[in-house]
Amino acid sequence: MQKRKLGNTGIEVAPLALGTNVFGWTIDEQQSFKILDEFTDAGCNLVDTADYYSRWGTGHVGGESETIIGNWLKKSGKRDKIILATKVGADMGDGRKGLSKAYILNAVEDSLKRLQTDHIDLYQSHFDDEITPVEETMEAYFQLMKEGKIIAFGASNISPERLKQSLNASRQNNYPVYETLQPHYNLYDRANYENKYEQICVENGLGVICYFPLASGFLTGKYRSESDFTKSIRGGSMAKFLNERGKRVLKALDEVSKQYNVTQAAIALAWLMARPSVTAPIASATSVAQLRELISAVTVKLDEEAIRKLDIV
Repeated sequence: MQKRKLGNTGIEVAPLALGTNVFGWTIDEQQSFKILDEFTDAGCNLVDTADYYSRWGTGHVGGESETIIGNWLKKSGKRDKIILATKVGADMGDGRKGLSKAYILNAVEDSLKRLQTDHIDLYQSHFDDEITPVEETMEAYFQLMKEGKIIAFGASNISPERLKQSLNASRQNNYPVYETLQPHYNLYDRANYENKYEQICVENGLGVICYFPLASGFLTGKYRSESDFTKSIRGGSMAKFLNERGKRVLKALDEVSKQYNVTQAAIALAWLMARPSVTAPIASATSVAQLRELISAVTVKLDEEAIRKLDIV
């Protein structure tokens, strides 16, 4: 599978990343192992998780996804087959959150232990910590790079202003910089990324690995009316998409998916992959069949007319 450069990290990744927020939440360890095996056997390699996954689940404390991935790495021996990305900074309870140097240095050890590895390829700021000076956060990541515990680092939920501030602070102090951004971006939710972040990413050569590429499932086309909301655990959040624009998006997806004889989900992912500033969308799957459908997007090469049809909605 053809790989893409992940920013200026020197790392190369397939154009589809695997999101693992469902591991230990809606699918168990055995099913998660099947997903990981199928993903890597297909030639894909970027696996994205977070220490926070899946703390929101009943009886969960966080770290469930990392633990499952670590168990799979130990069993499969495929550490060299994947680019391992995780995150730090989300609220883990008992005051454990943020991006202070002390917290990051402690949190990375917990993640490494759960993941059963000696290094993380991409360590990301999950949520910004506006109390902590950006210089302190960059210093923490620099130390972890020098110690060989992380290869590169990136950011996710951060304001454009703080992202630029972080990049400038790194350069002024001769620290490594954020090399990636993980924004909320898909065919329906476009304005925030395109108007506020895309230019920053292009100008600074940041790799972009976007989350919610299928708008929580709306862009799969299975939610057409309120009666469809019961189809999944996320169905209740679909009402916000069922407006005139949402219907136009679905219509365009229907037309293009019919043209290419693939699913609407594959087209929505292919559209992101065709976006020059995007390195790879991050998509999750709860079954091997669903994952294969998502991976099929890699082989879809949208022509200019198809992209135009999707762009104008």
